[in-house]
Order: sequence, then C-alpha cells, then structure tokens
Amino acid sequence: MGKKILEGIVVSDKMQKTRAVLVTTYVRHRLYSRLKAKHKKYKVHDETNSTKIGDRVKIIESRPYSKKKRFKILEILK
Repeated sequence: MGKKILEGIVVSDKMQKTRAVLVTTYVRHRLYSRLKAKHKKYKVHDETNSTKIGDRVKIIESRPYSKKKRFKILEILK
C-alpha cells in the first residue's frame, strides 16, 4: 500500500516547522444514509514555515518527525 495523501486547512501556525492541519472526511450513516462530517487534526512538518492559517494544503504520510508528527506538507493548494 502507498502512503496516505490527505487534504485539509491549516488551523495553527504557532509552532516552529510544525503546522496543525484540520482534515474533514464525510462518512455515510449506515441506517439513515446521511452524510456526516468527521474532523481530525494532524500535526504536520513544514520545513520552511511557508504556510499560514487558512491555507489549503495537501499532506502526505512520512517518517516520524516527533512523537505526534507523522505527516509532511506535499503542496500548498490555495
């Protein structure tokens, strides 16, 4: 299997070389077939500190950078 690629919005840029990215996925309810939004925040490695709050980014699974950082920024979309 390949590495996970996710898309989300930067919600925090207070840390050095680290961003918090909020990823939203939609899952269908088994009984009622309605879409429900699920949110998860990931700590993401940003070597150059190039992203700011509100940027839409694509992140990719990578080697562990720290205890909680397991993703890095692949590209800035907007």
